[in-house]
Amino acid sequence: MQGMHHVALIASDYERSKDFYIRILGLRILAEHWREARSSWKLDLAGEGGLQLELFSFPGAPPRPSRPEACGLRHLAFRVGDLDAERRRLEALGVELEPVRLDEFTGDRFCFFADPDGLPLELVELASPRSPSLVRA
Repeated sequence: MQGMHHVALIASDYERSKDFYIRILGLRILAEHWREARSSWKLDLAGEGGLQLELFSFPGAPPRPSRPEACGLRHLAFRVGDLDAERRRLEALGVELEPVRLDEFTGDRFCFFADPDGLPLELVELASPRSPSLVRA
C-alpha cells in the first residue's frame, strides 16, 4: 500500500452535508456527478495535504450508530496547525465542539465535533512533527 486515497461518506441530506464540508470545513469540489441509475449524487472533495473525500447520497440509507464507541469507523481526524484558531473559526460558523483534550502519549491537543449526520470528526494539533507512519489511536 502506498497511502490512503480517500474517505467515502453517505449523507442523509446531501445539500446540508455538501454545505458543511465545503463552507464550514473548507474542502473544495473536484467533481460532482448525478448517477441516474442509483438516484445518487457523488461529490469528490479535496483538502490540504492530499485529503480526498467522497460524499454520496443514497435514498433511504439507514443511519449508522456512532456512539458510544460503536464498532466500525470511529472518527475522521483533520490535522490543523493552530487548534485554538480553528476552534474559533468553526464556533463562529455555529459548529459545537467538545472541550480540548491532551493525548497522554503524544502530547497532541485535539477535540471532537460532528458532521450534520452525527459522524464524529476530530481536529488534531500535533505536538511536534513526526513520521507519517506514526498514527494516533
